[in-house]
Amino acid sequence: MSEWISSKANNADNALKNQYLTFWADGQLFGVSIVNVMQIIRMQKIVEIPDYPSYAKGIINLRGSIVPILDIRMRLGKPQVEYSERTCIVIIDVREKLYGIAVDLVNEVMEILPENISPPPQMDGVSVSEYLSGITKLDEKVVMVLDCSSLLKEEELEKLTSAAKT
Repeated sequence: MSEWISSKANNADNALKNQYLTFWADGQLFGVSIVNVMQIIRMQKIVEIPDYPSYAKGIINLRGSIVPILDIRMRLGKPQVEYSERTCIVIIDVREKLYGIAVDLVNEVMEILPENISPPPQMDGVSVSEYLSGITKLDEKVVMVLDCSSLLKEEELEKLTSAAKT
């Protein structure tokens, strides 16, 4: 019986590995592995923290947990825009630390098979974006697949989450 339950859990984990939450930012469609997505919440008041990098907008209180919030546009070198009623915060779990990314609009959860993901473009041997794990095309739309663990380097994640605790 326990083997059956274990097999069922492994099948569920494998099914999730191919699921991606897609969202819009600056007119581009991005995807993040659903494995890293904890939840999606409406935009709420973000408390600014002095000396945070410009792309880190501040922190929110999420049911008693202090969570740093990144503006995905700014992190990707795009201009900042005013948040609208469609702006959402996607709560991400990386290395057992939570952070949120403010996105223009959540799209949908899509299945993306690994064989359909192409590596990010290279120029002079360097990836065009250090935050992309790949690019794919779904329903005539190009989807930039983000690598949640590279959006924040280990030391950045540590700094932001420790600053959020003080």
